[in-house]
Amino acid sequence: MATERIELEVGDRVVKISNPHRVYFSARGETKLDLARYYLSVADGIVNALYHRPCMLHRFPDGVDGEKVHQKRLPHGAPPWIETVRVHFPRYNRDADELCVTHPADVIWAVQMSTVEFHPWNSRREDVEKPDEWRIDLDPMPVARYADVQQVAVIVRELLAELGAVGYPKTSGGKGLHVYVRVVPEHGHPDVRRAAWAFAREVERRADWLVDLTWWRKDRDPGSVFVDYNQNARDHTIASAYSVRGTPLGVVSAPVRWDEIADADPRDFTIATMPARFSGVGDLHASIDDHPYGLDTLLEWADRDERDNAARPADAD
Repeated sequence: MATERIELEVGDRVVKISNPHRVYFSARGETKLDLARYYLSVADGIVNALYHRPCMLHRFPDGVDGEKVHQKRLPHGAPPWIETVRVHFPRYNRDADELCVTHPADVIWAVQMSTVEFHPWNSRREDVEKPDEWRIDLDPMPVARYADVQQVAVIVRELLAELGAVGYPKTSGGKGLHVYVRVVPEHGHPDVRRAAWAFAREVERRADWLVDLTWWRKDRDPGSVFVDYNQNARDHTIASAYSVRGTPLGVVSAPVRWDEIADADPRDFTIATMPARFSGVGDLHASIDDHPYGLDTLLEWADRDERDNAARPADAD
């Protein structure tokens, strides 16, 4: 029996989708085709989030209730218009050609290859060793409430304003929040991570018991929020803005306004609800490139803490 295929026109390109009616999200029965149509509905936002970044793919060939495949190398069978960026992994002395999104059709082709989640680097192909994105990951421990994350987000916003940095928040697709800051690409991954660590320490000081930066998860207060500065280490990736997460509900990592965080429920942002939201509010991260921030102050804080407190960030894992 022949495999069913349909063709989707994506701008000036055509992408063939096989098995379009295979159920990918069991809670409501959304299919592979529904996933592709979702990404088309937020095309400007997802391309902006992934543009020119090496991108790891989280693939679910049998839907999100099945096995997840973490794919760094571009899957075989890519059309000639798909672009890649080569990255080197010193630990293994290997190279990988990763997907480099430049067009909405690249995203839809990745969906055809069973990709649900897109996890880009915080640097671009122009210089993969100089990040242009600082990621603040508010990661709640098992007993922490979303309300605790919301409280820490208030402190993050205040501190960013004091620094003169512009933060762009989004839901993580789980219980956490992410805040992205565009930075001037003049430092390597270790220094961007040190800057993120210095910021996290200041948040910890201001948040009192709400934040615990203890390195080993098993040693942290289970009711605390971890400000995960390690997400800025080389080759560490998190789901992009507008990426669907591999859950039965098809929850989306959704950009939000700061004034929405107090009332927003991350479970409200799904592939079913986000098309109408995007049509109404547009890409809330569209202006992120307009506000690059220099990390000099945060690196001075890192120097100070290392000197005065004999503290330093744990080694990147």
